[in-house]
Amino acid sequence: MRFAVRVKPGAKREIVGGRWGDGDAVVVAVAAAAVEGKANEAVRQALADAFGVRSRDVVIVAGERGRDKVVEIDPAPPDAPAVLARLLGAGS
Repeated sequence: MRFAVRVKPGAKREIVGGRWGDGDAVVVAVAAAAVEGKANEAVRQALADAFGVRSRDVVIVAGERGRDKVVEIDPAPPDAPAVLARLLGAGS
């Protein structure tokens, strides 16, 4: 399962949820700074927690060095589409 995310590094608290702009990107705010891959690792862990999978099952397949990323969860849990829909609806 692949989907887009918009990362907000250096946030005061970690939040997964909400829709970025007019698209279907999930907002992921992490406290880690965008230095030496720390924010990417925090994003992987936050998404793993949200979907109930291991962090190694979450892979950044595009956008490793930017705020806009495409991530893949493999294997995706059976309820992954419902979780994604809930996360996109959060904050709207």
